[in-house]
Amino acid sequence: MELKRLIDIAAGRQPADLVLKNGRVVNVFTEEILEADVAIAGDRIAGVGSYEGAETIDLEGQFVCPGFIDAHVHIESSMLSVPEFAKLAAAHGTAAVITDPHEIANVMGIEGIRYMLDSAKGCPLRIYVMLSSCVPASHLESAGANLSADDLRPLLDDPCVLGLAEMMNFPGVVNGDEQVLNKLKMCSGRVIDGHSPGLAGRDLQAYIASGIGSDHECTTLEEAREKLRAGQCIMIREGSQARNLETLLPLVTPETAHRFMFVTDDKDVEDLLTEGHVDHIIRKAISCGLKPATAIRLASINAARYFGLEWFGAVAPGYAASLAILDNLEDCRVQRVFHEGQLIAEKGRCVAGESAGPVPVPASTVNVHQLQPEQFGIKSSGGETQKVHVIEMIEDQLVTHRCVEALPVVEGLVMPDPSRDIAQLVVIERHGATGRMGFGFIRGFGLRAGAIASTVAHDAHNIVIAGTNVSDIYEAAVHAVKLRGGLCAVKNGKVLADMPLPIAGLMSDAPAAEAGKQLSVLQRATTQELGSTLRKPFMALSFMSLSVIGSLKVTDLGLIDVDQFKPIELFA
Repeated sequence: MELKRLIDIAAGRQPADLVLKNGRVVNVFTEEILEADVAIAGDRIAGVGSYEGAETIDLEGQFVCPGFIDAHVHIESSMLSVPEFAKLAAAHGTAAVITDPHEIANVMGIEGIRYMLDSAKGCPLRIYVMLSSCVPASHLESAGANLSADDLRPLLDDPCVLGLAEMMNFPGVVNGDEQVLNKLKMCSGRVIDGHSPGLAGRDLQAYIASGIGSDHECTTLEEAREKLRAGQCIMIREGSQARNLETLLPLVTPETAHRFMFVTDDKDVEDLLTEGHVDHIIRKAISCGLKPATAIRLASINAARYFGLEWFGAVAPGYAASLAILDNLEDCRVQRVFHEGQLIAEKGRCVAGESAGPVPVPASTVNVHQLQPEQFGIKSSGGETQKVHVIEMIEDQLVTHRCVEALPVVEGLVMPDPSRDIAQLVVIERHGATGRMGFGFIRGFGLRAGAIASTVAHDAHNIVIAGTNVSDIYEAAVHAVKLRGGLCAVKNGKVLADMPLPIAGLMSDAPAAEAGKQLSVLQRATTQELGSTLRKPFMALSFMSLSVIGSLKVTDLGLIDVDQFKPIELFA
């Protein structure tokens, strides 16, 4: 947009390209609702007031909001390609996402990050990238790549790269690990996001002193309050697995509201189709008592300011004409969406054209030696029962608890016990065909039969399987390999349903509606046929190998005591 023309339109000396008349503008600076026209010139808002233009749309009292911003998301967790995710999110009023591509980076390294950047071109929303700080997440799991500061540094020249993504290795920060500090120094002066579940006291002070400005892992008011007081911005997460909104919302007050943002972190295609995106968080926040204008502020200008996105996140002169039009504020049902001055969605359907063009899909990255059934049994140390450490899941959370249980031994093998909701967990290294396998037991899936497998397994994304018997665990693992990446459910040796994920074993190449249907069928099979009691069994499974959060997890290196940050014996 040529500056003089923008000024002339704002001053009323020239007609606007487009005028949205008779709207009620949500002002995120004052949290007022103002009756006004919005004049658009090219990709910018020229003015808010009384205007005429070459084209006019009468909003008839509808609300004009700034397009929403997801301040922290892993697009790969949607299980959609970048263009499909963008179309779906944009239709729900999302104008920008700040993504950490560390899922595909853990599988494919720099090539994966570049693939995500290339795929974002021409999408109907802005996609910004934070460089993945922890590839692998820790030394306790085997990823497909290992990225140093030197590997990441060339990507800082890309205008879509804003800074350093969630620094999960908080022990490395606190203890001054040289490689970790090199990444922090590399992004000095840029935004650095945090990830420090449960960190407190002097360790938290040291972590924040390093320049880390946010956290999205708070699960209690006390944790969030301490981090808020220490100067961090708090990202309130409401995704498919971790849901922290209701717990943290009481901290959002007129005095603190400017320090909060909304994020989805991990949200799958099924929830995106049925719930929505950031609009869903706004609706839920309002239903929990947050003032609508405050909720929209958390979903727009707060994130824009934190990430330094100038002229973004508000309905005001000079700001990007990326707007969400609502019938009413309480329901936050998006009727129209404008992206940089162009109508791109109506009534929940994206009407924008295709992105810049198809980006070549990376080759499959499931690299596993031939599997044998006998590899999946856990040999007992002797006796009719065996005491083992058991992971205890918490639904809708990433953290886990632990306990010790005595499990039956049959023909020398330790057996899972579905009657007590104890399943066997197996993780198979899938990047270098090393043959490494880690074993554990888990309570919380509710599985009464069969097994489920996934090549989506945060963050190293090896193959993870949970099951009630060795035979079905083996069959599920084999089928995941045959898919060259994906999800499946197996019972009595038969595959009940699956979902291929040919893009790095993480994402589908199908349209969103088709991918969503595949996931729904798969999850119904897991609940109805296998008995799982979880709302999102595959999303829950994907986090059981994440070695940086929880109490116990399993990786290809074995059972991990996350509290002590080291492997431990499975037998108690």
